[in-house]
This record gives sequence, structure tokens and C-alpha cells, in this order.
Amino acid sequence: MDLPRVSAPDFDSVSDRLDSLQSWNADWRGLRVAVLGLGVTGFAAADTLTELGADVLVLASAAADDRARLVEVIGARLLQGELDTVPDGLTEFAPDLLIASPGFHPDHVVLEWAAKRGIAVWGDIELAWRLRDKVPTASGAPAPWILVTGTNGKTTTTQLTATFLAEGGLRVAPCGNIGVPVLDAIRDPQGWDALVVELSSYQLHHVRREGVGSLEPLASVCLNIADDHLDWHGSGEAYREAKATVYANTLVACVYNKADPVTEAMVREADVADGARAIGFDLGAPGPSDFGIVDGILCDRAFLDDRHHSAIELSTLAELAERGLDSPHIVANILAASALARAAGVGVDAIHRALGHFQLDAHRIQLVAVSDGVRWIDDSKATNPHAALASLQSNESVVWVVGGLLKGVDIDDLVRSQVQRLRAAVIIGVDRSALREAFARHAPELPVFEVDSTDTGEVMPNAVRFAASVAAPGDAVLLAPAAASMDQFADYAERGTLFAGAVREFLGGGADEQSASGH
Repeated sequence: MDLPRVSAPDFDSVSDRLDSLQSWNADWRGLRVAVLGLGVTGFAAADTLTELGADVLVLASAAADDRARLVEVIGARLLQGELDTVPDGLTEFAPDLLIASPGFHPDHVVLEWAAKRGIAVWGDIELAWRLRDKVPTASGAPAPWILVTGTNGKTTTTQLTATFLAEGGLRVAPCGNIGVPVLDAIRDPQGWDALVVELSSYQLHHVRREGVGSLEPLASVCLNIADDHLDWHGSGEAYREAKATVYANTLVACVYNKADPVTEAMVREADVADGARAIGFDLGAPGPSDFGIVDGILCDRAFLDDRHHSAIELSTLAELAERGLDSPHIVANILAASALARAAGVGVDAIHRALGHFQLDAHRIQLVAVSDGVRWIDDSKATNPHAALASLQSNESVVWVVGGLLKGVDIDDLVRSQVQRLRAAVIIGVDRSALREAFARHAPELPVFEVDSTDTGEVMPNAVRFAASVAAPGDAVLLAPAAASMDQFADYAERGTLFAGAVREFLGGGADEQSASGH
């Protein structure tokens, strides 16, 4: 393969040149960059770098993809293969920089190869941060970033925060792990007044805490922490360490969960800008500098002058119940998002108005149907035990549809803590042994069904039939898998869609009118 090298400007070292690249207007021409991965993020990185004049080589799997056909169109080159070894073409290319797409394990052979050779590795987030001045705000400064992470609730909190900012009159883009690459957001020609950036632990792993390229968010939050993605990070400690990066260099407000001591410790240990405040939230009464609930009223006791003696009303639990937003974990997300929005200067009136029209995404505690007193709920987005716990705790009696890829996480504690509210369990997934054993240990008398079909189209119809055979009036049949979906489905959305479709087909015309509305 012909991979000619392009001469770079005169710098003492590649490291010095990379340190100089802190603006869209810096000289990126001829920089040799390898992009590992061709998903949404990888393609955005390649597209951005070629626009800047860099010499880009994309490494992608051998699987055919529409994006692969576009690589040469945007001016980059493509090297396809299984990526289980370092391609010869990459060695010949001799990159100055490697951009790693989220999802590639830290011990991936290409990343280890780069580390041994002293080749800098960035994620898409650092690249976007360095380029954030492409379309400045009206003041001439880059749009500030608000960062959101946590084991669960990231997307809902990101959407809530963006909705609050938009209601407050700001042009805002929710982006990052939510589905829109940050690199696409910063290149949007209309520009933004703020970016609300959802960050996964994978992305945070590559974010540096200090020095050139480190982020300086206006406000940041880690919503909660529970073991997840241990197969990727290698340990719970490494996972928590990645999440804690969200608070580094925060300028105005580090928002943390008072009910989760780990997030409070993260804030306490973070190196932040002078004057940055720690803002707590939980479902209890707020102290000064907190958000919380008093007599059913959601309160801001942080962003007001007399916070030692008074608070400002944001909304009420009764109002949220009318919108299907009163589940405890959703209320917690609302409080966290309110704190982020208030840190950005949004008024409480705007937050109250926004809550009047905000809707949760599909597959997040979404009511599919009500029939004969049984509620059928799709929470396919509950892809880990922590998320499933929140969903289970919102219901008193549950027929639980559970299972999938557990990602190295122990399911035993979740089963043990929730058996008292279970009417029955329906186990799905290719490997059901861990769940089967947990139910046998902690609830030997509980009716437990297993869906052993390997046909994706048959999994949910079978699960629904099993659930319907035991569900009684007052029960919730709850799809909260506590696991990833890729063993049997394309993603959690397909899993939820197929569940909802199977429910509606099974019930036929037997569902109450409420089935048309969702939480």
C-alpha cells in the first residue's frame, strides 16, 4: 500500500507540535493521524481532521459499512482488517497522533503499540475541546461546556439540562455519548451558546486532567456510581477513576449526588478552578448550596443570595406526576439538571416551563400498555444492575424480564435485594446461568421462566407469554434487563421495541386506553 509521508512544519518534536494545536486556526496541515475505529465518533474525527488538512488513515474492521465508502470521499485513507494485530500499513504510516474511538479496550493491541512507541493517543473529546473555537459565541469566546456522566441517568439528565437552557433562551446542543458527536456539534455553522456533553467512562478514560488539552467545563456532574463496564476498565477502581475525571478544572459548579458518597468524594478530591462550588442534590431536604425536596416541592437552595434561610421552588412532585416524571431516579435527574442549568444562569421560571413539556425518550420506564390491571413497562435502557434497581424500586409487585450481557458485573446483590417485590422472573439472554443460580439461592420458591430461543424475533413473544401466565392485577411486567443487549439484539432500542411489539400483539384489543400514553 502506498502511504506517502507528508513533511510537517519545523518543530523541535512531535510533542511540541501537538502542544501547539489548541485552536481550529492552528496549523494542522500534514499532521499524520491514525483514527482507530469507524463508528459515528471515528468518522467524525476523520472528517474533521481531513477538513483541517491533516493526513488521515482510518483503521476499521473488515465489515462493510456505508461510512467505509465515504472515507476516500472526505479525503482520508482506509485500512480495513480484523484489527487483532497491528497492521503493516499503520507501521508504514508512522502516525504522529492516534485518535481512539470509544469502545476500544485500553489494552487493545493498537493502543499498546502506540504507547510503546510514545505516540500520543487522544479521544474525540480532547480533539473537540482543542477545536471548540471554530464557531465562537456572540462574545467571541467558544461556547462553554457542561459535562454529564454517571452509571445511570446520563442521557435523561443531558436532555433535561439542554431543554432547560433552551427554555432560558440559549442556543444549546446536547451531544457526545448521547448520539451526536461533539466534533459535529462544534463544527455546526450556526454555532451554539453552550454544549451539554454526555460522557461515557470510555470517553473519560482518554480525557486528561491537567496540561494542554485538558477540559475546563462550566459545570459538571457525576450522577451516581455503581460497578459497570468492568470488562472494559479492568476493575471498579479504574471505572470510578475514569468517571471522576468529569470534575477536573470545573469553573463554576461541581454537582454531586448526596445519596452517593462516592460522587461526593470525587468532588472533594477534584482539582477545580478557584471559586468553583460543590452543589449537592438528593431527594431529601436541601442544605445551603443543595437541591432537594421539601413537602413535595423541588427546591433550589444554592443559587440565591439568602440560601442559608430560604429556597426557590422549581416544581412539585404533583406536577411531575402529571407528566409521568415522578419516579425517584427521574426526580433525582431533574434536580441534577436544574443545578447544572442554574450554574449556567438559567432562571427557575424557565426550568418550570420546560418541565411542562419535557418527555422521556423511548425505552426509559415507558408504559407500553395496561390490561386487566397489569402494567407493561419497557425500561430496556436499564442496561446494568444499578439502573434496573431504580426501575424495580418504582414498583411494588413485579414480573421481571431480565438478562443479557452482564459485562462482568455481579448480579447476585440485585437479585437478593429485590426478591421481596417479585411475583416471578423471566430470564432472557444467551447466558442465563448467573441469573438462574442467583434466583435459586435467594428465591427458590419464585416462579422463574427461561426463554431459550436463539431467534431474536422469538425472544420477546416467548417472554411476554411467560409473564402473562403469572401476572396479576396490580403487577408491573417490567423489562429492566440489568444487562447489555448485544447477545441477542442490535441494541437496547431494538430490545425495547420488540418487547413493546410483542406486548401489543399479545394483548390485541385488550389494553386499556392508558396504553396509548407513556411515561
